[in-house]
Amino acid sequence: QVQLVESGGGLVQAGGSLRLSCAASGRTFSSLAMGWFRQAPGKEREFVAAISRSGSTYSADSVKGRFTISRDNAKNTVYLQMKSLRPEDTAVYCCAATGRLSLTDYYTREYEYAHWGQGTQVTVSS
Repeated sequence: QVQLVESGGGLVQAGGSLRLSCAASGRTFSSLAMGWFRQAPGKEREFVAAISRSGSTYSADSVKGRFTISRDNAKNTVYLQMKSLRPEDTAVYCCAATGRLSLTDYYTREYEYAHWGQGTQVTVSS
């Protein structure tokens, strides 16, 4: 079983930056494709960014150019660097993991992920 623990959330002013981390355990990290999702109050959870086992990335249009996903296999950690934050980025951010054979594929749909963290709150004030 894969355990995922997010950290790095908090309160930040609009235009500011945060870096979220997600530490994974229970399985060889390099065998996992990873993703970040978020859920704002009263809204459905939505895809934010994904990274393949080999480091290929994809981001939602709403965060493209502002958020960057990366991974450090030596530290069993995936990151989400967020800059130019906006009030509409306020949400609980969760990381997700899926064990896959493909080195290059990334995944953007919730059902493609088997493991989820509890989430970390990000609040952006205007």
